[in-house]
Amino acid sequence: MAPVLSLNGMSKTYGTTTALDAVSFSVAPGEVVALVGPSGAGKSTVFRCVTRLLSPDSGSVSVLGRDLAHLHGRDLREARRDIGLIFQQFNLIGRVSALDNVLAGRMGHVATWRVVTRRFPTVDRQLALACLDRVGLLDRAYQRADSLSGGQQQRVAIARVLAQRSRVLLADEPVSSLDPKAADNVLTVLRSVARENGIAVLCSLHQVDLARRFADRVVALRGGRLVLDAPAAALTPAAFAEIYGTPEPPAGETHPSCDAPPRIAAA
Repeated sequence: MAPVLSLNGMSKTYGTTTALDAVSFSVAPGEVVALVGPSGAGKSTVFRCVTRLLSPDSGSVSVLGRDLAHLHGRDLREARRDIGLIFQQFNLIGRVSALDNVLAGRMGHVATWRVVTRRFPTVDRQLALACLDRVGLLDRAYQRADSLSGGQQQRVAIARVLAQRSRVLLADEPVSSLDPKAADNVLTVLRSVARENGIAVLCSLHQVDLARRFADRVVALRGGRLVLDAPAAALTPAAFAEIYGTPEPPAGETHPSCDAPPRIAAA
């Protein structure tokens, strides 16, 4: 099966610092790939290059066979529409409903005036409700986003990506601020929608035990270099020590080099 997302020999430097050194990997439809590594390994640079916030110094990023570096204007906007984003801090509009937040995923598909006035076509509203139903939140559709728990807000963010009809989903530490139960719920939904909808998921994770349990493959970076690209089961304690330079902490704990925020209770 042809990959949806491909990085080919991608390198990036900041002054004299090498952030990425000839990194290559791909993500297939329906596959969940965990991106791991210590702080400064290059994970954030990968995400910025995939979204074209940065351009690699060499190599390429392709989405659905299109090299992003060669796209401009309308073509680039259409390519970005295929890339959905989920953030560590949810990035929802707290004062509006869960439904309105999901409808934001349709912004690239409708006229600007509809976005500004929040007068989306009926078909888009039906799609948004179906996406909320898919993540188990149909009964919270008209509830303010800031009244939802952390785990529920992250599931709203997943529903927004589904409404966007993205083919690639970039999840940047999506469960770092959640308690273990909420983190499991969010990653279970994420893996399920990836497989059912053929979405290629690249998920940055600091909790290695979650990467083993929920990812199909693990891609590990250290010092900007690719040091592991293998099935999740290959992320053994020995591999962990090679990636992070220290023994693996107990399950559920974040490695101290990851600089992850403290977790909050969320359902």
